[in-house]
Amino acid sequence: MITAHLLDSLVAVPLLNGESILDVGTGPGFPGLPLAIVQPERQFTLLDSNNKKIMFVQHAAGLLGLGNVSAIKSRGEDYAPGHGFDTVIARALAAVPRLIEIAGHHVGEDGVFVALKGRYPEEELEQLAKLADPWSHAVTELDVPGLERGSRHAVLLKPRH
Repeated sequence: MITAHLLDSLVAVPLLNGESILDVGTGPGFPGLPLAIVQPERQFTLLDSNNKKIMFVQHAAGLLGLGNVSAIKSRGEDYAPGHGFDTVIARALAAVPRLIEIAGHHVGEDGVFVALKGRYPEEELEQLAKLADPWSHAVTELDVPGLERGSRHAVLLKPRH
């Protein structure tokens, strides 16, 4: 639990951009809740379509006194906050091209989409290159204490204007 969820979430701290963070497909609150705990100056919106999971996230955020967390029941495609986010982050939700379909429109100007992945996502990046709306990307290896080296990566995506 500590390594696979908590530490795996916290390695994303240096990848966050700006003050508004959207965690798409948060499930039981990963990576959003651990990030919100260690980054109280940032505002986190945790999004999931499963009401039971969102109720849990709201309960956990309340118990932890996290005033910087909003839990929203919605699909990424349907969510319409009226503004973009500085960082959109997703962990184990979908392949990179599908992530862009689901939530790419939530990335604000000068924002970044952080896709947390396991092993290097070579096939997903090949699919990304074929998209009509190009996104620039960089991949960074993440060092999660307790996990074998090379088992976690982050794809950092930015829309090309």
